[in-house]
Amino acid sequence: MARFRIVGISFDHMHMGDLLRLVHDHPEAEIAGIFDPDRATMQRAVEAFGIPEHNVFTDFDTCMKTTRPDLAILCAATADHAAYTRRLASYGVHVLVEKPFAASIKDARAMIAAMQPTGRYLAINWPLRWVQSHATAKRLVDEGMIGKVIEIHSYGGNRGPLYHLADKIEVSREEVERQKPGSWWYKRASGGGSLLDYLGYGATLGTWYRNGEAPLEVTCVTDETPGIEVDQHAITICRYAAGLSKMETRWGTFTDPWDIQPQPKCGFILVGTEGTIASWDYADHVTVQTRTHPEPHPLPVDPLPVGERNAIDYVLSCIARNEPLAGPLDPAVSLIGQCIVDTAAQSAREKRSLALVQ
Repeated sequence: MARFRIVGISFDHMHMGDLLRLVHDHPEAEIAGIFDPDRATMQRAVEAFGIPEHNVFTDFDTCMKTTRPDLAILCAATADHAAYTRRLASYGVHVLVEKPFAASIKDARAMIAAMQPTGRYLAINWPLRWVQSHATAKRLVDEGMIGKVIEIHSYGGNRGPLYHLADKIEVSREEVERQKPGSWWYKRASGGGSLLDYLGYGATLGTWYRNGEAPLEVTCVTDETPGIEVDQHAITICRYAAGLSKMETRWGTFTDPWDIQPQPKCGFILVGTEGTIASWDYADHVTVQTRTHPEPHPLPVDPLPVGERNAIDYVLSCIARNEPLAGPLDPAVSLIGQCIVDTAAQSAREKRSLALVQ
């Protein structure tokens, strides 16, 4: 029998299929059950992973009581993260939340508070953490190759959240336009918009690169598209004790970065006191400058080690070894990212710079 029983809770986010595939392929894990109020949203996963009908649930409590899981993967609409996490905490399970962390700082803190008495992990998955180039960049930063990081330039996004399903299956432009009016991604109350979808990447991984340092001040501008109630483009500037950082989010890139890098490229440029690193999404190398070697030169990416190959591999390894979560999956790191996101959203609404909201 598998060592870890895992359930998938809510299929609002298309990444559920990707995470269930990681469970399906893990030698010590099994899909114990899946839940969503809408049975139809689970059909693709049922077929892809051969999930028996008795492990498919449209009632949350029946799912949890029947399957008795060790870990729950949560892929609900952002606005529902806190409510689901409180319900999961009552069952004493570890919880892996697919990004973003929460709809607000208040919700993020409520999630942490709900899980703390259980002694179980609350992990927030940022898929870019498992991109080899970005992990390699972190190693180089930690080794001091570019000195102290004083600037982070991030550009994150894709053609739009409805253009792809799990496993990056393409959706036609016509189908995307048909789905937009009813999709939670395009509803403010559900936590939609490119800022909430993608700024957390730059803010959270940026906090990781800066070893937990938070900015002093945040300024953000978002686009305003007639007929669309959420942003599709946001530019955020963070002022730190030393240096400025720019974090840009975009729905509507010319191409998706996992197929063809758009222009501007998606990824990070890290500027340090002694050099720079360019780390593009899904690249097989990072590009480095240092004072001793100022000409930009490529360095091959590191393979991800066993236990850190993906979110499921990492969380299960931490559980097995009883080791604390680290990096972007650590709620303490993600909370700083959430503070940046909340401050940016408020800045965009008020059209002014704001001290970091905490």
